[in-house]
Amino acid sequence: MAFAPKPGCPMCGIVATAAVHPSGQSPCSPNCPDAPAEPEVLWRDENFTAYREKAHPVSSSGHIIIAFNLHVPSIYTLSSSDLPLLVNVRNLGRKLLSASPPRLSLFTSGNNSAPSAPPQYAESQFRIGFITPPFKDNKIPITDHLHAHAYLAPADLLGWWRGVAYGPLAWYAIDDLIAEIRESVSNNRVKSGYDNRINPPIDAVPEAGARTGAANGDEYTASSLAIPDIEDGLASPSSSNTSFASNSSGHIPHLHV
Repeated sequence: MAFAPKPGCPMCGIVATAAVHPSGQSPCSPNCPDAPAEPEVLWRDENFTAYREKAHPVSSSGHIIIAFNLHVPSIYTLSSSDLPLLVNVRNLGRKLLSASPPRLSLFTSGNNSAPSAPPQYAESQFRIGFITPPFKDNKIPITDHLHAHAYLAPADLLGWWRGVAYGPLAWYAIDDLIAEIRESVSNNRVKSGYDNRINPPIDAVPEAGARTGAANGDEYTASSLAIPDIEDGLASPSSSNTSFASNSSGHIPHLHV
């Protein structure tokens, strides 16, 4: 299987644990005080596992890691067919950051008390993107399992050394990545990744950069990494796989092409 789990990979371990124990807790967590804390899993579907970065966050307001379930080595593995997948990463990051404080688990926690309403944050405070190789976050030094960082600005816990990984030299904002892929393979040529642009019109354009091919109809684009292929027009993750503790609908909008 392509991009199969890699033995010893910490993120593959988190993905596997979340699949078996959706609450994000290992079987012994409540009874083993000496065991390391399990990740607080916020979202799990066929393609992604998202968890709160609690050990070394870059922002006191919220830092979430969205890991690909497949052991995809880097963003350079992705093709234009994976644009819908990247749009889902962006939308998921926005959704989770919006629900981030106070600490909300998006899986059923067993607590029946109604959660308090989270504060409202402006889109301009959302930072969602990738740290590009060979750079890495020295506190989260995983370089061969693709994952996005989503945090709320300002990055008040960053520090100067980690600032290199999250600065302009290494940081690749997901909106910029989406826009550049679209512009490189699409005739639409619509820039969509600049700051403060919400729901850009390009998101509603069918097949905007999702396929490349020849005039005779032959396609050159590889299949998407999405499981199932989001380009088939499938709906957002089923309620059997995901649930929100908040009063939102719990659905992440997909780009249908």
